[in-house]
Amino acid sequence: MKYVHVGVNVTNLEKSVIFYEKLFGVKPVKVKVDYAKFLLNQPGLNFTLNVRDEVNGNQINHFGFQVEAASEIHEHKVRLEKEGFFAREEMDTNCCYALQDKFWVTDPDGNEWEFFYPKGNPSALPSADSNGCACSS
Repeated sequence: MKYVHVGVNVTNLEKSVIFYEKLFGVKPVKVKVDYAKFLLNQPGLNFTLNVRDEVNGNQINHFGFQVEAASEIHEHKVRLEKEGFFAREEMDTNCCYALQDKFWVTDPDGNEWEFFYPKGNPSALPSADSNGCACSS
């Protein structure tokens, strides 16, 4: 397999293209009136934006990038904050059965993107009220 493919419904293509150009650090390879396509080599991702009049009832929890080194968390966070994004940081957090350093940014339609570095493997999830862990019930 060369690419994982993710297609996301968006309400405003122009705003979404600007957001994802900054998030991914590349321009789309194809843009139409109701569609945009990004191809990333690292990680191998075919990511498309599909215009819809309304975006609701989405079953997606969140998207994310697992990085190879803890230092990459800071590097990506600084890069995206320079682009004007608010990055919600969670360091040394127990989430999805892993001790992680991470931060989150949100696209124009409310989809959350996580950049995370797993540091260890706790045996249990945190309680649901302890943090915003995506895996907590």
